[in-house]
Amino acid sequence: MNRIDAHHHVWDLSARPHAWLDPARMAPVRRTFTLDDLAEQAAVSGVTGTVLVQVLPDLDETRDFLTLAAESSLVSGVVGWIDLTEPGAADTLAALPEGLVGVRHGVQSEADPAWLNRPDVRRGLAAVAEAGLAYDLLTLPHQLPAAIDTVSALPELTFVLDHLSKPPIASGELEPWRSRIVELAARPNVFCKLSGMVTEADWGSWRTSDLRPYAETVLEAFGPERVMFGSDWPVCLLAAGYDQVVSAADELVAGLSESERGEVFAGTARRAYRLGG
Repeated sequence: MNRIDAHHHVWDLSARPHAWLDPARMAPVRRTFTLDDLAEQAAVSGVTGTVLVQVLPDLDETRDFLTLAAESSLVSGVVGWIDLTEPGAADTLAALPEGLVGVRHGVQSEADPAWLNRPDVRRGLAAVAEAGLAYDLLTLPHQLPAAIDTVSALPELTFVLDHLSKPPIASGELEPWRSRIVELAARPNVFCKLSGMVTEADWGSWRTSDLRPYAETVLEAFGPERVMFGSDWPVCLLAAGYDQVVSAADELVAGLSESERGEVFAGTARRAYRLGG
């Protein structure tokens, strides 16, 4: 099976600072990661295309990622960053090179749990929809009510939920995350990435069984046709190697049919992000 990794990053610490890489907690990934670092691991796992996702709220990073994508046979599309709140968001999007398939902002870092409901943010999201792009939701569970309101208000925009909205896998709690996910999934314009789970579990002792209740929730709520695999490399290296993340995903979807697994590992990402191939 030719697979798409719908969520990974790269970063160059010599090009721009990454303050979020705490020297203690994030030490294992506090170095530069390039597409070359990913390519061999991806090939071994059958990944032939990827979606490169923004890390920083930095338009220059987005431009750099689009350049990388244009020069790479591996990257199929870029989810970049723009300032959604600026009045000229539509013009900013129009001025970017080809290769942009989506936009993301780190809503998880916003103090206001209703940030997505702000009029200026909604105006920017409307510009994303008008440009024919998807919007990646990077939220925490307590921000899901605002996400539900937002996807309901913008049915013309395709939303992609990153990392299952980061449920508390380490503690094993399901509610209220599960109920909110089911409500979000009732909106047909939302997709979900099966990604980022290992770093929400106990980094040193997680097992696939710890992830299963959360994976099963999104697979049942969204259906395989709206769920896509993402590695979250290199962040995943805090808890697991690339091959371990892929193996866990394989195990989590083993009960699906062959065609359904094909959706999770390729078809869904192609539709959500309008990827070629």
